[in-house]
Amino acid sequence: MDYDIVISGGGIAGLTAAAGFASAGFSTLIVDPTPPVTEREAEGADLRTTAFLQPAQSFLEEIGLWPRLADHAMPLQVMRIVDAGGPVAEPRVTRDFDAEDLSDKPFGWNLPNWLLRREMAARLGELANVDFRPGTGTKALFTREGEARVTLSDGSKVRCRMVVAADGRASPMRQAAGIGVKTTRFGQKALAFAVTHPIPHCNVSTEIHRTGGPFTLVPLPDLDGRPCSAVVWMEDGPKAQRLFDLAPATFQAEMSERSCFLFGPLELASRRSIWPIIAQEADRLSSQRLALVAEAAHVVPPIGAQGLNMSLKDIAALRDLAMARPEGLGDAQMLDAYHRSRITDIRARVAGITALNRISQLSAQPLRDIRAKGLDALYGLKPVRTSLMQMGLGARG
Repeated sequence: MDYDIVISGGGIAGLTAAAGFASAGFSTLIVDPTPPVTEREAEGADLRTTAFLQPAQSFLEEIGLWPRLADHAMPLQVMRIVDAGGPVAEPRVTRDFDAEDLSDKPFGWNLPNWLLRREMAARLGELANVDFRPGTGTKALFTREGEARVTLSDGSKVRCRMVVAADGRASPMRQAAGIGVKTTRFGQKALAFAVTHPIPHCNVSTEIHRTGGPFTLVPLPDLDGRPCSAVVWMEDGPKAQRLFDLAPATFQAEMSERSCFLFGPLELASRRSIWPIIAQEADRLSSQRLALVAEAAHVVPPIGAQGLNMSLKDIAALRDLAMARPEGLGDAQMLDAYHRSRITDIRARVAGITALNRISQLSAQPLRDIRAKGLDALYGLKPVRTSLMQMGLGARG
């Protein structure tokens, strides 16, 4: 064998998987057709951010990634949900979910995606049993009972015991294995960008609901001495595109109004990016010598910091199975066990986040009024509130 494991995809999930398997002693090749963009202002930089929840942070610590990330991470102590769905754009219901109700740790820690790629790639450079080939992708897959053979975009072929598909929602490896997907389209797009604002965020992640989807501000470290947040703004597709095309000054006025001026006037602090919102789940999480993780296995709207944290649960489950029985790496017993261990949680979370997103899109005033009353009622029941927070962290379900 050339390698124990070949990972297709060098995004955050793929880089994490490479660190996880290599730190467990498996020889690992990771490939991606696009080299990681590791500077904030560089063309193609991913301006989104990722919030690592408590279980994910523990896994990153275990595999040696967290020491590289900790100094850059902004703790998220409170998740605030604001309903601004009345006739005018102003808060009418505000409820805080405080991590103190569960533990002495924050809910999570937020980091920019471009920085994650930089630090994770640097970590792989410290591991002797990782071969990272940015600029090379996977082209074809051939499997049999004892091994997988992967053809790379440079024409070379490699043999391994297991292929991990971390190559995104249109996963070439998933398609090569003939695994189908169920896709839900919402007619939405999301805008992502960074802002500065005069009122400090105080480590509070704020999700503001009106119509079209949530407007979410997630704390970032100060920028040039000013409080800074990452924003994900979900809207119906045509409106999102119109907003994306606005001149900066006009865009700033619209986003400040959409934020209900909770942090004062917002100022753009980055370029804007835009992408379509879907929910998607694979029919199976594995086939012969192949395991699907992250967006190759599931895609959810960016609500509640669930997407990448689900992905890290995939990687941790797969790594644990490999370590428990290394002689069976990639065999049918291991991959069937992986599918069984994750599929129920994935399906439940995709369904739950899909439902929450539908609720966040509501435009009819009576339905928006029902949404506000529902938030108020759920928050008022402490056992329900605590259960919701535990489920969000992955402690249940």
